[in-house]
Amino acid sequence: MDGLMVDVDTDPPWSKLPEPLIGALRELARTKRLLVALDFDGTLAPEVDDPEKARALPEARAAVLRLLAMPYTRVALVSGRAMKSLEQVADLPDSALLVGSHGIEIRLDPDDDHSALDSAEQARVDVLNLVLGEVADSMDQVWLEEKPAGFALHTRLATEHNSRVAHLVARSEVAAELSGVTVREGKNVLEFSVRSTTKGEAVEHLRQYTGADAVFFAGDDVTDEDAFAALGADDLGLKSGEGSTLANFRVQGPEQVARTLALLADLREGDVHEQ
Repeated sequence: MDGLMVDVDTDPPWSKLPEPLIGALRELARTKRLLVALDFDGTLAPEVDDPEKARALPEARAAVLRLLAMPYTRVALVSGRAMKSLEQVADLPDSALLVGSHGIEIRLDPDDDHSALDSAEQARVDVLNLVLGEVADSMDQVWLEEKPAGFALHTRLATEHNSRVAHLVARSEVAAELSGVTVREGKNVLEFSVRSTTKGEAVEHLRQYTGADAVFFAGDDVTDEDAFAALGADDLGLKSGEGSTLANFRVQGPEQVARTLALLADLREGDVHEQ
C-alpha cells in the first residue's frame, strides 16, 4: 500500500455555501438577541405529495434544536400550514414559537389563540366551503384543506391543465360570491382567507415579541416574499430554491438550508460562549 494516495474530503459541509453568505452569517452570529424564523415546507423539509408526511431533514432539525437551546436566541416556524398540522409535522419543543396559516394562528410562550372567528367571519367561511368544495369535487386530483379562516385548494397531484383551470374557476366563483377575501397563490396551492395576514406581519410581530436585534428568515415560496420584504439592514434573508426574490442570499434547497443553520449554530455557539 506504500505510496497509495487516498483523497478524503475533510472540508466541513458548510464550506460549499457561497462565501458571501458565510461572511454574513459570521456577522449575524454576533447579534445579542437573534430571532431565527423559518418556513417549513420546501425550506426545512423537502416537498412531498402528502403534506402530512413532510418532515424536516435530520440535519436541519438538529441545527434547529441546537439554536433553541442557546441563550438570547429564539426560533420560530412561520408557515402557511394550519397550526395543528404544523405542530404535528414539526414536532418541536414548546420553546419554539409557531406561526400557522400565514399569521392567523400564533403560539407564543404561553399558548395564545388568535384564531377564533366571529359570527360574520364564520358565515363567510361557510360560503367559501360551499364554493370551493364544488370546484374541488369537479376536478380530478384537486382537494380542499380546511384552514382556521378559510381554505387551501391543492392542485399538486393534478395535471397542469386541471391545475390552471381549478385556479381560474376558484378565483372567479369566490369573487362572484364574496368580496374582500384574501387570496394567496403558492406552489400548486391557492389559499382563500376571510382574514388578511401575511408572513411579513407575522415576522414583525415576532420581532417585537422577542425583542430581537436582528432576524434571520429562510423561505422558499411566493408567500415568503412578504417576510423578506419586512427585513431590515441588520437582518438576513435566505431564499431556498428558484424564483425571483427579495432575499439577500439564495441556496439550492433544504439540504443547503440545513448546512446554513448548522453553520449559524456553530458560529453562534462560539460567540454566545464569549458573552
